[in-house]
Amino acid sequence: MNLVLGKRIKELRKERGLTQQQLGDNINVTKVSICCYEKGTRSPTLQTLIDLAEFFGVEITYFLGMDHYVVADSDTSYQIPMSAEEIQFIMEIRKNDRLHQQLIENPSRLLQLINKYVK
Repeated sequence: MNLVLGKRIKELRKERGLTQQQLGDNINVTKVSICCYEKGTRSPTLQTLIDLAEFFGVEITYFLGMDHYVVADSDTSYQIPMSAEEIQFIMEIRKNDRLHQQLIENPSRLLQLINKYVK
């Protein structure tokens, strides 16, 4: 659990362009504590987990490796569970404007091409 927790803390911190010191200052722990959490050599207290979740705007379960519910265009009636890896995959696709646009325009065709290439 500590490795997933550490990986996710580090990813969120880096996404926001924060140093370990800056994150620690924001949640009232030391830079050394943040470093240890990220390396998996120390576990945060429950209160620190709550503080991290509030600071990053995530559920505590995210740090435990649980799936996330993704809402389609702010429509809470349509939610699907997605793992962090699936979300990361989508984020990577979005970095490639051409690929992302093709996927949006014709997902079936693009998936056929990908499937053909993978075989």
